[in-house]
Amino acid sequence: MTMMCFLLHRDVAVYALGVGACGRNAVDTDELKYVYHENGQQFIKVLPTFSTLFSLRGLPQLSGVPGLKFDKRLLLHGQQYIEIHKPLPSNASLLNKTTIAGFHDKGKAAILELETRSYEKESGELLTLNRTSVFLRGAGGFSDPSKPFTYSNYPVNPASAMKSQKLNLLQYLRIVPNHLRHVATILEFYPKSALLYRLSGDYNPLHSDPMIAKVAGFSRPILHGLCTLGFAVRAIIKCICRGHPDMVKSIFARFLLHVYPGEALITEMWLEGLRVIYQVKAKERNRAVLLGCIDLHRLAASL
Repeated sequence: MTMMCFLLHRDVAVYALGVGACGRNAVDTDELKYVYHENGQQFIKVLPTFSTLFSLRGLPQLSGVPGLKFDKRLLLHGQQYIEIHKPLPSNASLLNKTTIAGFHDKGKAAILELETRSYEKESGELLTLNRTSVFLRGAGGFSDPSKPFTYSNYPVNPASAMKSQKLNLLQYLRIVPNHLRHVATILEFYPKSALLYRLSGDYNPLHSDPMIAKVAGFSRPILHGLCTLGFAVRAIIKCICRGHPDMVKSIFARFLLHVYPGEALITEMWLEGLRVIYQVKAKERNRAVLLGCIDLHRLAASL
């Protein structure tokens, strides 16, 4: 599937606000660049996680795929991997090419893997690559239980690779702080986050409608997983990259648990060479909700 989209500085600014930019300080020198530039809005910076918005836009097109039936309201994000080949401009025409990279029958659910490559339309240059794994509740059980259907067109199955990545990260966290250098802990909470983030294009009522949330098994609407990821990556850019988003090379995230809007989120981060290991916790429940790593091109001079 190929879709053309227009990247506008207004979209970039709304996204940045949705993931907490300038939430505590409207003139934060590290974050004001995401929403305002003195020489014009076309010069504002784009957070690297903005490209995740492209990765789920192909989901409505999948309704016509034979044998693939699911209720989008019951979709849960599993994992996300992002490669930044070139920083996104704040204004551009893009071509997003999405392919089904994997589909696995898990009985009561199915796992769908999508790969989205985003190109600058005029030059044809690859800007970002997103690999998305989503958990489709109620979509499984369509194949023989003794030999469940599984499909992947990756040379290396990304689900297996991501699972290994998760195990490695958990091993890292078990030896903190003896081996890794603890850099910072960031505490944030914004009750309106889901309502603001949805303006970037994810209008799944699971994140805004109390009745839909209850049908899905939650006491109230939950925060978008990619919004939580945006919070975490923005915090890491602020603390470790000293406010320079172009230092980010790639991002991996494993979504562990849902988040309710308004919960205090603690982003903990540790540094090992050019890799940042991070973990996000819901403070009130003392539960890890997100785990991952970010690879950097270089370190900030002050680190």
